[in-house]
Amino acid sequence: MPSSVPTRFADLLAQCERSAVHLEMRDVYAVDNEKGPFAQWKAGFRHDPADRASWWRPWLDLVAETVGRGVVIRRARIVSEPVSEYIRYEHSNTFTNIAAGEQVRWLPRRRASGIALPGNDFWLFDDRLVRWNHFAGDGSSQGPEHTTDPSAAKLCGEAFEAVWERGVPHDQYEIR
Repeated sequence: MPSSVPTRFADLLAQCERSAVHLEMRDVYAVDNEKGPFAQWKAGFRHDPADRASWWRPWLDLVAETVGRGVVIRRARIVSEPVSEYIRYEHSNTFTNIAAGEQVRWLPRRRASGIALPGNDFWLFDDRLVRWNHFAGDGSSQGPEHTTDPSAAKLCGEAFEAVWERGVPHDQYEIR
């Protein structure tokens, strides 16, 4: 990792000046901080959009603060159809990301075939810093890796923009 890169994600967003884009390409994630909420969702719990206090959480504060500084945050998800149960969970909760200021699009995997994609999910900050997100086969996090390699940043930027262009805005994407 470059020595000048913060290790905390909140610090990465705090240093961001223009844009932060996130590409997700897995159909299942098993990250520790989502295990409880995913289990609750599977048991029938759904957030009430009118009860913002019940679903607002630190991540959403961070996004709202970052967007409030003028940083554009976009997230694109490439998904297999029919979608997995986990993607249904993500889709049902994405309204919270939108409320915080993120822009989100969904791209059916069949429509991504002609796009050159990196091998891992990533965040790209200000078109220069890549945070690779590594996962095990079961979806558990294997930790991040950072690079400021211009060729990696270019690959990620071009891949994200191609996915974004083909993607369907969240409010128009119908789960299949």
